[in-house]
Amino acid sequence: MAQRTVLAILFEGVQSLDVTGPVEVFAGADVLSPGAYRIRTASLDGAPVRTTSGLTLLPDESLTAAPDPDILLVPGGTGSLRPDPRLVDWVREHGPRAGRLVSVCTGAAVLAEAGLLDGRRATTHWAYCDRLARDHPAVEIDPDPVYVRDGHIATSAGVTAGIDLALALIEEDLGRDTALTIARHLVVFLRRPGNQAQFSAQLEAQTAHREPLRDVQRFITERPGADLSVEALAARARLSPRHFARAFRAETGMTPGRYVDRVRLEHARRLLEDTADGIEEISRTSGYGTPEAMRRAFVKALGTPPAEYRRRFRPATTP
Repeated sequence: MAQRTVLAILFEGVQSLDVTGPVEVFAGADVLSPGAYRIRTASLDGAPVRTTSGLTLLPDESLTAAPDPDILLVPGGTGSLRPDPRLVDWVREHGPRAGRLVSVCTGAAVLAEAGLLDGRRATTHWAYCDRLARDHPAVEIDPDPVYVRDGHIATSAGVTAGIDLALALIEEDLGRDTALTIARHLVVFLRRPGNQAQFSAQLEAQTAHREPLRDVQRFITERPGADLSVEALAARARLSPRHFARAFRAETGMTPGRYVDRVRLEHARRLLEDTADGIEEISRTSGYGTPEAMRRAFVKALGTPPAEYRRRFRPATTP
């Protein structure tokens, strides 16, 4: 097995987790498969850099001395939003030579500034998608996915999405078992598929101010298979159905029905990805009642039925 070199770029104002998250994943893979990856870090002049959190990172070398890597990792952080022109020039020259060019969070801004995302589909942290689209109209920005792969270039969303993308690359290189072992050690999901939304329903919706409504949100998340009709939820909140529906939307920014639909879909997706449970059982525990009802929900939201979703996003082998 040929060793793959991973080079992480460091710069002033880098987000530390954008670097250390993926690096820890690749380092874990190298422990399980010795010699699989050689991890290096480099800054423009080889000098230490200060991260956004105040930590100081010491690179292995300068970018001018670094060989062209198999995987070039461009992290985000405040320093990536107005990148040093020398850094942009280096990425413009060396990025196309990398086997795979990967950005985490706002690292996509460096790739865009270098012209490497023109005509490509990409993503970044949700808070900067509009800015990236405005500054680089030649780039097709998709604000929803956890990560996007377009040819040899992969861009990922905010911070921990870099871990998801690194796990996906390791699964591609070394297999699911290795990626799963690393994920378990890091106590994270094996992977969120690239088309998984950056926000779960719980994150996308605002947390309600009033405790009865917060209790309803928790109840929905913990028991997606329960009776989650507006009438049942309103009774739990001790409100009339009409008052409850109006208050829930006002405080969360989402109707009760929409919130329930999102939670049930996410629950079913996790079970399809991470378990061997049958479609009928998943449809029941996720609150759909029947496989046909779940199939309709998946086709409407994702454009694919549950069985096909499982085939695409969960290998046949059971962990």
